Amino acid sequence: MAISSTSGLTYNDTRGSDPLRVCDCGITGESIATFRRIILTHYRKSGRVLPWRVNPTPYAVFVSEIMLQQTQVSRVIPKFEAFVRAFPDFNSLASASLSSVLALWQGLGYNRRAVALRESAQILQRKYDGILPESIEDLSLLPGIGKATASAIAVYAFHRPVVFIETNIRTVFIHFFFPGMEGIMDKQIFPLVEKTLYRRDPSRWYNALMDYGVLLKESYGNPGRRSAATRGQSPFKNSHRQRRGKILRAVLGNPGITLDDLADTIAQDAGLTGKIVSELMQEGFIVRRGDRYRIK
Repeated sequence: MAISSTSGLTYNDTRGSDPLRVCDCGITGESIATFRRIILTHYRKSGRVLPWRVNPTPYAVFVSEIMLQQTQVSRVIPKFEAFVRAFPDFNSLASASLSSVLALWQGLGYNRRAVALRESAQILQRKYDGILPESIEDLSLLPGIGKATASAIAVYAFHRPVVFIETNIRTVFIHFFFPGMEGIMDKQIFPLVEKTLYRRDPSRWYNALMDYGVLLKESYGNPGRRSAATRGQSPFKNSHRQRRGKILRAVLGNPGITLDDLADTIAQDAGLTGKIVSELMQEGFIVRRGDRYRIK
């Protein structure tokens, strides 16, 4: 069944349960209302129940946003739950050892995020008495927090009507407003995100957009791939990143391990292993005592 509104916005629901699609025919008050209705109706009926949504404290939001950077929700959920049980607030995280933080982080990848998260907690304890600031400018100064992540934290933790774009949001707007187009740039999407923002309840709105983006990826083969921002990720197997992770896990599990043993762990010669170990030392992950290595 095809439905068309007087605003020029058209969408189709040919199989009953399919996502509705809006063509790029201009944007009016009526088309904004229709777009919001589509997104929020899906969220009301099929929104995901996620632990950081159930209890969206500033701390829970902050931890989840760092974990969700480049990591799927299904992998994050159990790690998030274990993490907040071990470190229930910024002060407990700030006083935790790096080894205990990294141990709980294993399986999420991109271990620099764990270091940045702990460093952020220490800064917040020192400068803000363990309280997360609401200012996007202040949030952006914390380690590992860019403008988009700071904006997302401001939305979900403090319900601020901030405009930002991330992968799922980008997918939704490309699908609805740029049918058949390739190489869509964020600067084309940004005004639409701003115009359609449901300012009365921005956290619910962005959660709804996120979940609709997941639906679109499952149903339409990810329309977000038509974005100019899409970048192919290099294979993880036998990559430098995989070797780094193996070395870090080996040092975590065997404090005082030698370079030769680390080389055996990643099945590489001592020369390459030494370069990776030096890299991890420079980044503050591990330290050397004599000829043995441990977490800093």
